[in-house]
Amino acid sequence: MNEPILVILAAGMGSRYGGLKQIDPVGPSGEVILDYSIFDARRAGFKRVLFLIKHEIEEDFKRVVGDHIAAHMDVMYAYQQLDKIPAPHVVPEGRVKPWGTAHAVLCCKELIDAPFLVINSDDYYGVEAYRIAYETLCTLQDDDKARYFMVGYQLKNTLTDNGYVSRGVCSVDAEGNLATVTERTHIIASCDGPLYTEDGDTYHRLPADAPVSMNMFGFTPSLLAEMERSFPLFLEKAARENPLKGEYFLPGVVNDMLARDAATVKVLSCADRWYGVTYREDKPMVMEALQRMAADGLYPTPLWK
Repeated sequence: MNEPILVILAAGMGSRYGGLKQIDPVGPSGEVILDYSIFDARRAGFKRVLFLIKHEIEEDFKRVVGDHIAAHMDVMYAYQQLDKIPAPHVVPEGRVKPWGTAHAVLCCKELIDAPFLVINSDDYYGVEAYRIAYETLCTLQDDDKARYFMVGYQLKNTLTDNGYVSRGVCSVDAEGNLATVTERTHIIASCDGPLYTEDGDTYHRLPADAPVSMNMFGFTPSLLAEMERSFPLFLEKAARENPLKGEYFLPGVVNDMLARDAATVKVLSCADRWYGVTYREDKPMVMEALQRMAADGLYPTPLWK
């Protein structure tokens, strides 16, 4: 089996955050969140990393992140562009929004030759998540079904006080396998616990300890064939129903495979606190947390020596 690959989705421009958050310093010595993700992954055993970016940010991204990471891991690049869709489909007039996380992974297909872990570029997942992910990837194989996994977090450990977030809310069966993923695109923290809305007016409660997907999934390459099949179907539906904003979500692809009994997804529980910079107001909290972890000896300062 080829060495597992860490696939990092870094094409988003951070519209809600107000800047290119992938390369915004947050660590004691100017590190970005991606530095911590790759550092944790490397010491867990990962040797290969694949960055999914846009051509528009390539120069800055390589300067701030990619070039120095290349001294520690094998680095590859793939590119997510709006017009990278199969014929005869075309980009709807007026569309500027990317096609979503599943499209991002599909853009990496030429470079993926082994089981792989998918993460977001702007999320801090914690040390333990990478250890259990790498160990699982090293033995991950399909049989009569596709065999995947996800690292699940408690919803309450993933919220921000500064606005709404999108989360894949999961249900788990008695064997610890993922039953369904429901994408909630507008979840807020409140004094009554997590709340979500679908119309912007009516809010509904969610359990604080509900397992959620932070897009930390482990896959075999069989996922790529599934997405090549289903992405054109999504494009047809989006053209009819939501041409400017419809998104092809990674949890949605997984959910469809589960519904067809074509895959199983083992849920690996992680009790760590998630940190991210969905909004610019989140940055001070993330900086404080990373400073504290460095002071406690969890990370060296500077991170890369």
